Amino acid sequence: MTTSLYWLTSDLRLDDNPALVRAAQADSLICVYCIDQRWFKPHRYHVSSMGTHRWRFLRQSLDTMAEQLRIRGQFLQIRYGLPEQQLAELIRRHKVQRLICSRQIASDELRILKFLSQHFPELIIEQVDTATLFDTGSFDISLETLRKGFTPYRKQVETLSVPEPLQAPGSLPRAPLQVVPDQSLPDWIPKRYQQSGSGSADFIGGENAASEHLEAYFNSDLPSDYKNVRDQLDDWENSSRLSPWLAAGCLSPRRITKRLLRYEQQKGANESSYWLYFELLWREYFHWLALAQKDSLFQLKGLRSRPPHACLHPERYRKWCHGNTPWPLVNACMRQLQATGYLSNRGRQIAASCFVNELGMDWRYGAAWFEHMLIDFDVASNWGNWQYIAGVGVDPRGGRHFDLAAQASKFDVDGMYVRRWAPHTPDSALDSVDAADWPIG
Repeated sequence: MTTSLYWLTSDLRLDDNPALVRAAQADSLICVYCIDQRWFKPHRYHVSSMGTHRWRFLRQSLDTMAEQLRIRGQFLQIRYGLPEQQLAELIRRHKVQRLICSRQIASDELRILKFLSQHFPELIIEQVDTATLFDTGSFDISLETLRKGFTPYRKQVETLSVPEPLQAPGSLPRAPLQVVPDQSLPDWIPKRYQQSGSGSADFIGGENAASEHLEAYFNSDLPSDYKNVRDQLDDWENSSRLSPWLAAGCLSPRRITKRLLRYEQQKGANESSYWLYFELLWREYFHWLALAQKDSLFQLKGLRSRPPHACLHPERYRKWCHGNTPWPLVNACMRQLQATGYLSNRGRQIAASCFVNELGMDWRYGAAWFEHMLIDFDVASNWGNWQYIAGVGVDPRGGRHFDLAAQASKFDVDGMYVRRWAPHTPDSALDSVDAADWPIG
């Protein structure tokens, strides 16, 4: 009798889930998701990793996943605490031979796998590519090659065919009888996370909501106009809005690509429809880059030989986080982010450029705040894009400095965006004589 342990992370779906298919090749299967207590505690950047917007979306996604598994004779066990300890306890109790998970690219999750391999040398650990268009080994993903930039990477992969998405399994192996699901929330999760109303109602977590949104988007004419409107700051129809479900793994990039191809066959392909695929390639590029660069993804100097000049000014940081800077456009971006957990790609670039260039701050603190706030936080895309703006990543220009006045005149011509999100801009200077506290997160 073989027992597999499927550790779910950012792969909360049954459709096109090769990790689940691999894990199901066993006599007995345990499906577990670990809520890491470290997510809720401020870390070295003075803010917690998990914010309330993403937490609400995650819980909805877990509820859907649990129901989908139940229909197929399985159930999702949710464990709270330190994942390495929770997984180790399950491995020992049920004599697990195989641990299956999606390929991990971030330091924390890789350290968990290293811990398990050291404590269980006989355990077979298999990482499966579930978050990308292509599999490891399909092309050169060495750091030396990826550092050359996005364009050489794109030319490599555009010649490849995206594999067909896998269908959701109709049934799954049973779980050991001793496994009992525990859905109660521990006391160490702050009370504010237990309020279900936080965040944008436009984003409902889970595979079902992801599929509904995917179909609604591609049943419209919006993909044919995507490139023309993708830089707009605020309007539901100016973006595909697929990123939250992609980040949580409720939707696979392969499924999106196949649906895009069907759209082009039915309504015709143009530059805008291609640009949706182009954006998926950018997302994928940051994924492989994060895997290759390892801990340098979180280092001040990034991929450069020396760190940039940067300070840590608590008052400036607090004003930027809460949208109280002298720049109305930046304030609107930051207040929208705080209210909804979402911000357009253009808005993220504007806010990040202000943080790095106007405020002269350590880019990692801005990246950490985005990690805390974003409902669609993705470690590779978030930290990779911040490196890009800060000039310590792969940008051949050595960083991006946006002229805030020019950005406002181009993307908020009538001032409607600022009036909606930040109608009142402080008259005070950016700095005062008094120190400010860090924002509570």
